[in-house]
Amino acid sequence: MKIIAFGASSSFNSINKALATYTANLVEGAEVEVLDLNDFSVPLFSEDTEKEVGRPEGAQAYFDKLESADAFVISLAEHNGTYTAAYKNLFDWASRINQQMFAHKPVVYLSTSPGPGGAQSVLAQAVGSAAFFHAEVKASVSVPSFYDVFDMEKGEMKDVAIAQQLAHAASALKA
Repeated sequence: MKIIAFGASSSFNSINKALATYTANLVEGAEVEVLDLNDFSVPLFSEDTEKEVGRPEGAQAYFDKLESADAFVISLAEHNGTYTAAYKNLFDWASRINQQMFAHKPVVYLSTSPGPGGAQSVLAQAVGSAAFFHAEVKASVSVPSFYDVFDMEKGEMKDVAIAQQLAHAASALKA
């Protein structure tokens, strides 16, 4: 099973990328490929830009990665209660290639933030709209107060209850 994992953020030290990587690697025997959104350069989406430039290489490369996967672990960063501009823009371009971009493959949606909210608003948006993009949501987990519960140096969860939730979510990808 090949899992594509990424944090829906352009931060170079993304806590969401760390969370997605950690969770995807809990799937025993899986091949995990971790994406960095910074590797997929695209202009700001608009229909006018699309008419002018066609399909940007970054959007096609991102879409090709999605097609290559058997499953996904996506951890969503939250900016002002919604998707980050970087992720939403790339997502919009990819949806123009094929709105059914997740092709009925299993997805685990995660979210985290440094604060107690755990980016729950954006997580709810992603789960709520998943069917439009043919994502088969197997689990969703919000992780509050990331720096209190995760050891960035060791790349491991310190909070046992959250670790169990993430392990359960990861196992749902194989079910």
